[in-house]
Order: sequence, then C-alpha cells, then structure tokens
Amino acid sequence: MSQATDTEAVDEDGVIESVSGPVVTATDLDARMNDVVYVGDEGLMGEVIEIEGNLTTIQVYEETSGVGPGEPVENTGEPLSVDLGPGMMDSIYDGVQRPLDVLEDKMGTAFLDRGVDAPGIDLEKEWEFTPEVEEGDAVEPGDVVGTVPETVTIEHKVMVPPDYEGGEITTIKSGEFTVEETVAELDSGEEIQMHQEWPVRQARPAGDKETPTEPLVTGQRVQDGLFPLAKGGTAAIPGPFGSGKTVTQQQLAKWSDADIVVYIGCGERGNEMTEVIEDFPELPDPQTGNPLMARTCLIANTSNMPVAARESCIYTGITIAEYYRDMGYDVALMADSTSRWAEAMREISSRLEEMPGEEGYPAYLAASLSEFYERAGKFELINGGEGSISVVGAVSPPGGDFSEPVTQNTLRIVKTFWALDADLAERRHFPSINWNESYSLYKDQLDPWWESNVAGDWSDVRQWAVDVLDEEDELQEIVQLVGKDALPEDQQLTLEVARYLREAWLQQNALHDVDTYCEPEKTYRMLQAIKTFNDEAFEALEASVPVEEIQDVDATPRLNRMGTAEEWNEFIDEIESDLKEQLRALY
Repeated sequence: MSQATDTEAVDEDGVIESVSGPVVTATDLDARMNDVVYVGDEGLMGEVIEIEGNLTTIQVYEETSGVGPGEPVENTGEPLSVDLGPGMMDSIYDGVQRPLDVLEDKMGTAFLDRGVDAPGIDLEKEWEFTPEVEEGDAVEPGDVVGTVPETVTIEHKVMVPPDYEGGEITTIKSGEFTVEETVAELDSGEEIQMHQEWPVRQARPAGDKETPTEPLVTGQRVQDGLFPLAKGGTAAIPGPFGSGKTVTQQQLAKWSDADIVVYIGCGERGNEMTEVIEDFPELPDPQTGNPLMARTCLIANTSNMPVAARESCIYTGITIAEYYRDMGYDVALMADSTSRWAEAMREISSRLEEMPGEEGYPAYLAASLSEFYERAGKFELINGGEGSISVVGAVSPPGGDFSEPVTQNTLRIVKTFWALDADLAERRHFPSINWNESYSLYKDQLDPWWESNVAGDWSDVRQWAVDVLDEEDELQEIVQLVGKDALPEDQQLTLEVARYLREAWLQQNALHDVDTYCEPEKTYRMLQAIKTFNDEAFEALEASVPVEEIQDVDATPRLNRMGTAEEWNEFIDEIESDLKEQLRALY
C-alpha cells in the first residue's frame, strides 16, 4: 500500500460494530467503495467492500484476533494502490505490496507484528536519472521522459503517468534523485517524478489489444513443442496435489524468455516460496547471464497469511506487470494458485452472507476470473510502442476433479490448457502434462514464427508426433486386453516409437543442470532424431526385418540421453548417423 498519501491528517471517523474473522463492520464511517481504512487501535489495513446505510463492511488484510467493538476506524479516502517506480525488481512483497525484507529489518525478527507498514519502494534511495527528452519537447501520457538503471538486467523507463494531461517540457533534470523528487515539469503545471501510484483494481490504460504472433519460449519441450503459449497469452495449469504444478510454474518463471517475471505465491506453502527465494538469486538468466532475480518481482502470500490479503495479491501482481508492460517489456505473470484466491473470495463471501453459487463459491467467481485474465494480452501502448503480459495460472482442483467451478470457469477464458496428470506423476513422468487432454489454441498463429526461426517443417514434425501419440493411446486399450505381442509388427513398432517420444522427448528433468532448459533448436532436433528412427525403422520393416531386430539396434537407447547431453548437436548428429547405418545394415 502506498505511503505517499498523508494519513496523519485523517480523522477518526468510524467505530467498529462487529468482527467476524477478516470481515469487520463499522458505523458512522464516511467512506466509498474500495477505500483503504485502518482498523482498530493497532491500525490494521483493510478495504471497504460493502456499504449499507450507516453500516460499512471492511475486509481486513491482517489477523483480527483481539480486535473488538468500539475501537476506531480511520478512512484514508484512497483506494488500495501500489507504489510504482524503480526498486520493484529483485523485491519480495506480501499481498498488499509491503516489502518483507524491510519489515523484517524494522521488526528485528522474521515474525511480523500486526499494523506494521512500509512503502512499496524505497522513498529515500537516490537513482541515476538520464533524460530522454529535451526542454520544448511535447509529451503525452505514457511517453518516456528518462531512464534509470534499476538492475543489471532492467532499464527502468520513467513515464508520464497515464492520468496526466501531458504538454510541453519546460524543465528536465539529470543526475541522482529520490523517487519523490521532480525530474521534469510540463507547461500544464504537472510535475513528473520517478514514483507513481495506481489503484490495483483498475487496469492501466492501453491501446488496442493485438493478436499475439510470437511464442513465449519456455525451455520445456512438451510446452514449446506441443502446446505453445503466446507472448500476451493466457494459460492454466490444473492438476491434483503432488502432480507438479509449482515446479512447472517455477520452471516457466526461471527459463521463459520474458523480459520481466512477476511470481505470485497465492496461498501456497511457505517452503515453496522459500525455494524460489533461494534458487532465483543463484540461477543465471539464459538470455543475459545475469541473476534471475534481477528481472523478477516476488509476491509471497503464503497459506498462513491472512485470507483477505490473498484476495488482493493477484491484483497487486497484475498491476505491477501492467506498469512494466507500459515500458514496452514482455512480462510473464505466474499465479500459484488461483484456486487459493477463489477460496479466499468464497470465505469473504460466506461471511458477508451472500447467496452462494456452485460449491459455495460466490456468484461472481467467473466475472472475477475473467477480469483478471483479461488484463493479459499483447497491446499497442498509448505511447505507440508494444508490450505484453502473459498470464499462467495454476489451479488446484480438489481430488484432481477438473469439473469443479474454478477449473471450468478458467477454461472458458484461457487459450492454453496444460492438464497435469496424477498417473503420470506417480510413474515419475515429469512434467506430468497429459498430452491427450492438453491443448493450445495459439498453435496456428505461432507456427509461422517457429517455421521462420527454428525449422521450416516444424508444424509437420509436431503433427507427426501428435499422430503417433494418438495412435499409441488407441493401441494401449488393445494391449491391455490381448498383450503387445498379439499386435501386428507395424503397430508394435509404433508403440516403440511412441515410447521414445514419451521417455526421450516429453520427459524432462527440472533438477538436471543441462536438461532443465531446452532451447527451441534442441527441442526440434531431438524430435527430428526420433522421427529419423521412425522412418528408418519402418523402411527396415517393409524390407521384412523382424521388429525384434529393429528394437535391438545399439543406437536407439541413446535417444534417451539426448536431453542431458551438453554437446547436444554433435550427439544428435552421431545418433542419427548410427541409426541409419545400423538399421540399413539389417537389410
């Protein structure tokens, strides 16, 4: 929450009437919807969510134990907003943008007291500001007036706030300034600082939403190869507990070729966020070689934090993402998980005694999910540039039931669906993305990029792999009845090719130094090597070579080692050469 608003002048103008968990009602409070208020003697942050006559209902973002009727409620008169400016990268926030490291220093302990607060960015640190415009230049909302080196990776662009009128530059400065000092003045009287505020529930303005034509390269073969996500696209990862949702999202956050990553831990276990915090500073960005944290903003709202803050952390994250999108960056936002967010809405809704929808979720669940995902996209910006936000939301359906409301409402919105499978996870096949249930609606619009940047026959080779996997799925039903040996030899060979597709190509070891990231060229070469085995093997079969001899050639088991080979290009060349030589020697 922004500390720029002068809250010292706010009068005590309300009294608590009742407390029910995170929901507090107050009387005599002069407030508007979504105003931020401070509740009780300890000044706990809350937000107005309902007004009925003289009775105001507030959701409190902190634990309300010990708060009772008669205590004061102070209204700030401002909506829940975030501080935007240099310093957000390489930061860790809670659900209302309080920097956790700053709060720890303030408290002297990792266990934080209620009511403690801090601005979202350092208001006293000086940043080196380099102007990009000159006196006399005309600027409009969204235009860049200067830059700041925020991290070794990210150049922070200082923009004219979108709610300004714009005008002619009368004064522009250069040098070191704090975020609250004026760096430019307009003839309209408006002053530009490096610091902005923006309400989290209001989308930042942008121009037209464009059709995305470039993939978000994830470095994960099953996703890049079969079910790609576009830059500016939306994806969902539903799956039961233990199927690998968090590791899959962490892989996307680590290796996707986005410029900025905003990772939201929404109601997940604390040790999972600890893993992210420990790993990211150590891992190099594959694009720049710099630490991953230099392009990452973490929002940690773990399962033991107050439920109402879980509801706000999603909006905090998407607002930060929109800010960097406005600079022209491609942003990837990971929300883990939206089910916890929906559960928070369900708890607040039930305490408000609202009419429940399916399975107790509020009737506006679908609208809230749509509002969140629709803030993603590839946009023409109001300053004429381009930027994108790609949103990947994990969903945790109870018992892996994809028919539950959060999963179904999410599927109506997103265009990429990565379905995690408990059976694959039990067989230690990771990522456990079920290739028969998953889909991507971006494939057709992304194929030209893959064909021009990776391989001209990309879509043909991918379709061949899909056809083989589909045929294997059909044959497995027969195999379970009569056994593999009862199948014709060509179908036995198809099952063998499909096995290598699954084990050598679709499986990927997130904990292996080499296999954890697979560039598009390697993804294609690995698939092409398996297709080479397929083509040569079927030619040998047509030449009356028994299928057992084809399966026993020495080169085929080495297909399983392609992913972990450091010199993969030479390794795959050698395998393809040996496969051709050994299989052709059989006839």
